[in-house]
Amino acid sequence: MNNLISCCGLNCETCDARIATIRDDDKLRKATAEAWKKMFGAADLPVEAINCLGCRQEGIKFAHCYNCEIRKCAFGKGFQTCGECSEMGSCELVGFVHKHAPEAIANLRGLYSTN
Repeated sequence: MNNLISCCGLNCETCDARIATIRDDDKLRKATAEAWKKMFGAADLPVEAINCLGCRQEGIKFAHCYNCEIRKCAFGKGFQTCGECSEMGSCELVGFVHKHAPEAIANLRGLYSTN
């Protein structure tokens, strides 16, 4: 199983926060903070907060990822990802992510396909 697919199905491998953390790239951290401020309407997002190794990886997590309700729900049910949950298709919590990032559903389906 690809441990860089997050609980909701987003691909942590392509996440700028993870890339900046691995490369220790402050320029990318700053660009990511600015982009996420605009994208999520955040008033303040300190550059120092842009550190994460991945939702399901050991080590540092971006504060939102660590406190993510989707992650808490999946782990609370004993699942690695929402793809294991029979309620995924009707879940409003993860549905918000899937509405804006349909590739996340495909990533989850790919984790559990029997091909």
